[in-house]
Amino acid sequence: MKYTLVSVPALGQSQNTLLNIKSKLASYAETHPFNIPEFKIGTLDALVLLSDELTKYDTAFEQAVNKIADVLSNLVRGQPDALVQDFLLVNDKTVDQYINTFQWNSMKYRTDKSLQETTAMLTQEVTSMDNLIKTKLNAYTQNKNALQTLQRKQTGNLSVKNLNGIVKKEHCVLNSEYLTTLFVAVPKTQYKQWNNSYETLVSMVVPRSSTKVAEDSEYGLFSITLFQRVVDEFTHKAREEKFIVREFKFDEDALKEQERELRETEETEREQQTELIRLARTNFGEMFSSWVHLKALRVFVESVLRFGLPIEFVAVTIAAEPKFEVKVDQTLVEQYGHLGGVHGLNKQRQETNTEELLDHELQSVNSAGYRPYVQFELEFDLERR
Repeated sequence: MKYTLVSVPALGQSQNTLLNIKSKLASYAETHPFNIPEFKIGTLDALVLLSDELTKYDTAFEQAVNKIADVLSNLVRGQPDALVQDFLLVNDKTVDQYINTFQWNSMKYRTDKSLQETTAMLTQEVTSMDNLIKTKLNAYTQNKNALQTLQRKQTGNLSVKNLNGIVKKEHCVLNSEYLTTLFVAVPKTQYKQWNNSYETLVSMVVPRSSTKVAEDSEYGLFSITLFQRVVDEFTHKAREEKFIVREFKFDEDALKEQERELRETEETEREQQTELIRLARTNFGEMFSSWVHLKALRVFVESVLRFGLPIEFVAVTIAAEPKFEVKVDQTLVEQYGHLGGVHGLNKQRQETNTEELLDHELQSVNSAGYRPYVQFELEFDLERR
């Protein structure tokens, strides 16, 4: 959903100004008051600097909110009977409900603090939450990758599959000072080549020692006996023939250890996923709330810079109906173009009252993106998640 945050001078008639905006846009958009308290202002120079900083923080907050929403969506999507929208809540409200009923959290962000202090608090909170999610996500990703590796060894073909449980004690030459057993994955299409060549790939291979231990749809697993001193040479020669020598050392306890490792890794992955979902759900709400509060600061600062003192403006959130964004924009410019500015419709120009001049002014406004009132966008695409 895309929201337009707009602020215009109240001129002593806040309620009438709000009702006027709502009535003018009733056919094209849903409009709600965007309640912003008064803050300690400070100097004009400080406000100008803060305005630039807020622009940068706004972008950073938006990126952090979208990142955590994507993380949560990806995690929840794999859960049975789970809807992403049920997890992307702010103070137990949907995103739309929260924006439409926004109230400044004065208990958390006291209005007797300076604008700079409040901005710093918001930034510190979002940065801290963002870093925490990154750390938890990295740990979860590493464990998930380790789990996938273990599972792949359990389910892959004989060229990659873990051989514990497949190779038995009787397949191996054990405790020999000179001899050893190798296990080789041979493509099924190359059985004949293997049987004709394995004895001569290198010297010191025990004749007729090849035995097929196992077979799947792609490979056969063969054992051979040879002298330990030629293992490296045989492995190299076998690779040239597309025979895959498996790294394997028989251990009677290895299968139990493998099953234990897989079980523990699966359990850790489930625990980390549950914790990450809980954390991302909570922090999404906190981050989104911080982002809207930062937007409120931007509207306040820009309104003071644009309209001056005393502080008297009306701020609203506008959600245009599909395909009516341009009509909403035109209606606002027509209504508040008299506020002036580079593209504003000042009083002198209004007195000419020519339709051609109005069209020219609207084209200029649209081309430059400037508005004679305060306007910011807040866009969060819930549907793509």
